[in-house]
Amino acid sequence: MSSSDNPRLPSAFDGPDDSDVIMDLLRLMPRDLIFSMRFLGESQLRLQRHFHDFMIAELTLAGITEESHPLLHAFVERHAITLRDFVFSGVSLSRQFRVEDIERLTGDTTSLLRVDIWDQLRSHVETAQRQFKAQLPELPNLLSGWERPGAVEETGAVEEKRRQ
Repeated sequence: MSSSDNPRLPSAFDGPDDSDVIMDLLRLMPRDLIFSMRFLGESQLRLQRHFHDFMIAELTLAGITEESHPLLHAFVERHAITLRDFVFSGVSLSRQFRVEDIERLTGDTTSLLRVDIWDQLRSHVETAQRQFKAQLPELPNLLSGWERPGAVEETGAVEEKRRQ
């Protein structure tokens, strides 16, 4: 159900409803959906710790220590995370599987995986739209810095004309 069909979530959105975009994504899934490897848990911590120790050793050899640079720990932590993410992203991008590959590997002859993906897509699209709409009252203030110079005065003049 689109948010415009739901009385609790009024919307000015006149585009295709949520199910249209979900159906388009499902149609494109064989071409556009890939599954990537992802390292989790202790593996992430282990590689991050490796880069942390590596950078501390290299910086120490270059004469940069925590004694001379009290905030060095924060710098090294941030960069260790960046290097860890770089390595894991490169590995995951080089090992991608299409939906047909995963279905074949798991023996999914009923397309249960596709149904599950459809359900998740629908749920996440609805959640994203609800979150955006919940933030809508604060957006005018957040977007005021993006306004064209003079737009505030023009908006005020238009509002004044409407009141007359």
